[in-house]
Amino acid sequence: MNLAGLDLNLLVSLDALLQQRSVTRAAAQMGLSQPALSASLARLRRHFDDELLSRVGNEYRLTPLATQLEGLARVALSGVERVFSAQPQFDPASSTREFSLLVSDYGVAVFGDSIAALMSEEAPGTRLRFAANTPQMVDRADQVLLTTDLLVLPHGFVSDLPHLDLYRDAWVCIVSADNTEVGNELTVTHLESLPWVVTYNGPTASTPAVRQMRMRGIEPRVQVVTENFLTVPGLVTGTDRVALLQRRLVDLLPLNTGIRTLPAPFEAGTLVEAMWWHPVYQHDPEHVWLRDVVRRATALATGDPTAAPVLDAVNGRPQEK
Repeated sequence: MNLAGLDLNLLVSLDALLQQRSVTRAAAQMGLSQPALSASLARLRRHFDDELLSRVGNEYRLTPLATQLEGLARVALSGVERVFSAQPQFDPASSTREFSLLVSDYGVAVFGDSIAALMSEEAPGTRLRFAANTPQMVDRADQVLLTTDLLVLPHGFVSDLPHLDLYRDAWVCIVSADNTEVGNELTVTHLESLPWVVTYNGPTASTPAVRQMRMRGIEPRVQVVTENFLTVPGLVTGTDRVALLQRRLVDLLPLNTGIRTLPAPFEAGTLVEAMWWHPVYQHDPEHVWLRDVVRRATALATGDPTAAPVLDAVNGRPQEK
């Protein structure tokens, strides 16, 4: 294919049409007249030899090819925008771009306000977006990180991507404060007999601590599954359920939450939270600045010496992997 013969404006039109699924709405989004966008749609149809949008009743629906192109067009357009907005130097104080992080509610609770405060101070015109790091996105991390700046996630889920460790945390078990089944000590028998609240529950969706427990032959009797760590205490309070939770998150909870913490009766391992990104952004000035903000913010929020990595002796930047 001769890319020199393609009009990149058609990519913008394609993305708008596939997102809006309406020539009228897409034209309004792009600030074009409806006839102008209809002409672009006709060119796209000729290029792909496909209707892309097919009318069914009073609405348009995507053809199978258009459904396939929907995500690809978004990734391609984002890449083009990053290419043509690149600058040799990055001035945070004058930037107006949006930075996006895929992170759990646990991560936002621990360091979200610190990141927001640093960005507000150093880059007041920017916007910070926190989005949930769902199992579906983690499974496609290499693709998702083309359009998202950072993925904040413990080790053990993604590989072959550059990353930087941020801080360490420990796992503790929690039970209801009025749980009479458990005394001052939690045993393996308790873990096997009591019902569980678990965060995520699938072949590739599980916390590192639950993975460790299962590797030791302790299979939890899962009664409730949630994809939000902050909902776990409420699902344990007043019940005989047990759960695993991060120590830093437990320490942030109000004193009257209605739970009590106990050491896990197995080696749960240390949680090492890290940020991951796509290799194409390794030397991007905006991205380098963002990574440094996240590094400094987590160090301030956690007081963890591992959150301030050894600096590279050559350029004074954190050593990244």
